[in-house]
Amino acid sequence: MNAVGAGILVILISIILFASRRWAVVGVMAGVIYLTQGQAIDLFGVNLYAIRVLGLCSFCRVIARKEFEFSKINGIDKLLLFTYGYRTLAFILNSNGSPIGAISLMLDVTFSYFAFRGLIRGIDDLVDFLRVFSILLGPYVALVSIEMLTMHNPFSYFGAVPESWVLRGDRLRCMGSFRHPSLFGTLGASFLPLYIGLVFTKNNRFNATMGIGFCLGIIFLSNSGGPLSFALIAVVGWLLWIIRKKMFLVRRMIAITFVLLVFFMKAPIYYLPAKLSAITGGDGWHRSYLMEVAFRHFGEWWFAGMPILRTKDWFPYLVSTGGADITNYYLDFGIEAGFVAMVIFVFFLIKLFQILGQALTIVRSNSTEPSESEFLLWGLGVMLAGHLFNWIGITYFDQTYVIWFMQVATISTIAQASTKTSGVPEPIYPSKLGMSRAKKPKSGRETRFRTIRPIRR
Repeated sequence: MNAVGAGILVILISIILFASRRWAVVGVMAGVIYLTQGQAIDLFGVNLYAIRVLGLCSFCRVIARKEFEFSKINGIDKLLLFTYGYRTLAFILNSNGSPIGAISLMLDVTFSYFAFRGLIRGIDDLVDFLRVFSILLGPYVALVSIEMLTMHNPFSYFGAVPESWVLRGDRLRCMGSFRHPSLFGTLGASFLPLYIGLVFTKNNRFNATMGIGFCLGIIFLSNSGGPLSFALIAVVGWLLWIIRKKMFLVRRMIAITFVLLVFFMKAPIYYLPAKLSAITGGDGWHRSYLMEVAFRHFGEWWFAGMPILRTKDWFPYLVSTGGADITNYYLDFGIEAGFVAMVIFVFFLIKLFQILGQALTIVRSNSTEPSESEFLLWGLGVMLAGHLFNWIGITYFDQTYVIWFMQVATISTIAQASTKTSGVPEPIYPSKLGMSRAKKPKSGRETRFRTIRPIRR
């Protein structure tokens, strides 16, 4: 860790520990985009990356200030711990690799996720963060633009990222402070749906438009097919807004289309990424062949995964791990911890969609017109759908995992808050003493008043 990195880290730690909750979120995310993994301290064989230190500090803050209490964890919190806990335990028990790395990842999951659970408490916190983050993205995009123009990465001063990357076509694949152009592009693509939702909120259109522009700039600078596909999914997801109350038809159409592709494609269905890469760019063949060879060796990893070194004969080329380049997050779960881990992860994603759907139903029941909460909840759903497709061609590492867990924590918190504070008043029924919050009649119908005429004498 050099002097500049240490100085930035101290400033961000101070913001996280002593500033308000909303500024603490900004402090963590500023570390994500402006500090590389080269800013680290080796402590007893464990790399204390700058972002890992920020995650630990933010976790300690929310626990010390009681901004989050483990006695109030919800179903999504428990399922996330179970999903990544099972993966970690299976990985260690089967001796698939270094236990220190697996335990460190599990701690990163815990610190990052629950820190954001305590720092982001509702829609207002998300809106405030998006407004400030759009300003933070401005200088960041400017620095990466220098990388494109000069073919020299300014963030290489902090280490862990090369001074220049490779060309695709006639354009450089920029990577900024991340360790791969696709991960850099994922930063912009994952926030794009949220900034589109922010456009529809009051007094935030300028920041939303600025955020959209910077996100598109990041996607353009990355020159990667995965982020571009993510952005296209974001656009399609928002176009579906016009039929938002008939999404069951969309789900059925997707299922029917999938079945038809299985029957009419000459190649297996998992070669669809190879065909799409001809449009969006990227190495789609590698992604497709990876799925084919993984299914071919299913018997070797289905039970509890296998060491990555045993994949060295899957491709004619290797990566720094000594095995195949596992550019598929679902298969990464399987090879690390077995088929059951994959199933648990998919179930976790389904539950995220379900809780978003429940929150949207409650928010819509309060008003006939779309509210700001509905727009942002829809944006979170579109963002989640983009991640699902993005994982077919990439696994998240470096500081990207912090972005993912920040967004999951936001879904968990806001969806839970929407279901608890629906704003629907408790029904009022007539009682013997007048109008009061009486129990509803057993018949299910409201009691009607009847006129009582005075008795004539």
